Parts: sequence; structure tokens; C-alpha cells
Amino acid sequence: MNEPEIIASYWTLAGGALPHTDKEYSTFEFKERIEADARAGFKGVGLWHADIIHVTKTRSFKEMRQILDDNGMKYVEIEFLADFFVDGEKRTASDITRKLLFDACEGLRGRHIKVGDFYRTVTPMPRLIEEFGQLCREAEARGITIAYEMMPFSAIDNIEAAQQLVEGAAAPNGGVIFDLWHIVKLGIPYEKVMRFPKQYFIGVEINDGYLKTPEGMTIVEETTGHRKLCGHGEFDVKGFMKQLAASPYRGPVGIEVLSKELRTWPLEKTAKTAYESTRAQFPN
Repeated sequence: MNEPEIIASYWTLAGGALPHTDKEYSTFEFKERIEADARAGFKGVGLWHADIIHVTKTRSFKEMRQILDDNGMKYVEIEFLADFFVDGEKRTASDITRKLLFDACEGLRGRHIKVGDFYRTVTPMPRLIEEFGQLCREAEARGITIAYEMMPFSAIDNIEAAQQLVEGAAAPNGGVIFDLWHIVKLGIPYEKVMRFPKQYFIGVEINDGYLKTPEGMTIVEETTGHRKLCGHGEFDVKGFMKQLAASPYRGPVGIEVLSKELRTWPLEKTAKTAYESTRAQFPN
């Protein structure tokens, strides 16, 4: 069996970065972070929009790409674009992020840009399809792939809606990225994920956690602070990976863990433990 290609998705190695605040940039220096990724065995890395802004205060995209190349980072995941389907001030802000992410994806040779919705924004499906299609067309002109992430917090919170979105847009560079966390929390059988149309199956991320949200905790608090490394929770991660291996998907796999505990760990420990625990989930 070939050695699996694993991406350190952004939040796993973001250090003390805090989701949904003005401090979403990684507290680990960029070059040190990428070097630690490589030593651990990762073949890719994720970069969040706030982190990209922070890093580019001192490094150009060219310098960043050189560091990525020097450390064998084959895959670069760029995120996150929300509100691309709304009007008003939110759309104005989204369009600024859109330009940043397009420039970053082009400059860093990104594998895809992750997009979606965190606030279950009520939007008619025809409008969502239209805006997603337009986003994909703009991205295609620059050689960029767009990956919509299905979540419990999104209007796209089931396989059927995700398929309707991407098939409606019918963009050759548009599809869905599946996160095991959201799959489990939405109660979606693994088999339904594996049957998703191959041409629209853009990527996959795994993690672990509680099967049910602990009492006294909201789903948002759990999602942003209590995910676990693979094998440290209650998910059937190995079962998912066994089915994934038998599916048509043949791309890299990301490890995405937003965890209060991990925010206190040193970089080397985080990278090494994240890689080894993820690698252990793949079928032998």
C-alpha cells in the first residue's frame, strides 16, 4: 500500500488561534509551522484567510510558496469564504476575502478554496446555485477549484442538498468537501458519502469526538473547542476510512481538529501526534 497523503488542515496546527474572533491567525510562525509539518510526515497544509493576512505582513506569496516547496508540501488548502451568496455589507466584506483567497490560491498553487456558511443563512436554493456557479466560473478563469463544506450550521446540511447545489451549478471545478465531524453530527450514514458523485467529491477531512454533544455544551462550542484527534474519541474513524478506501475517492485526507487542549500544546508535539494518530486510522 502506498503511504497515505495527509493534510494538516488549518485549525489542527493553528496553535492559540481562536475561531470566530479577531485572533484567528496561527500563533506558530509560518516557516516553523511548515517545517514541523514536514518532519511529522504531512504532505499538505491548510491556511485560513486571517492567517494568510497575518503571514503576508512579513512574507510574500512567492516566499511562502518557496517554504512550502522546500518542505515537500504537495497540497495547500485555502479557506474560508462565507457570505458569497448574500447582499449588503456582508457581501462587500465577502468579496474582499474572495479576492484575497483567489490571489493566495493562485500564488501558493492551492488545491482548492473551501467555502460555505456558518449561520444557516436563509437563501433560496436557486440563488445559492447561481452564486456558487458564478464563484466557480470566476475561479475557473484562474485555475482554482471551489469546495463547498456541508455543515450542521449551513442551509446545505444534508447529502441531497449538497448534490443539488453542485449538480445545479454543474461547474467542472466545483464540488463538496466532506468533514467527518459534520457527517457524524448530522447522522449521515458513511455509505451515503461514499456514493456521492465522483466528479463532485473534492476532498475529505477526518477527526474524532463525542457522538452526542455533552450536556451544558452547545454544538458550536463543541465544534470549535472540543474535537479530538483520531482514535481519542467515540467516532468510528477506522470504519469510515475503510469505506473511503473502497470508494472512488483517491485524493489526500485532511486532519481538522479545533480543540482547546491542542491550543496549549507546543508545535512539535501537535504536529507529531496529529500525524501519527491520523495515519493509524488508514487500513493496512
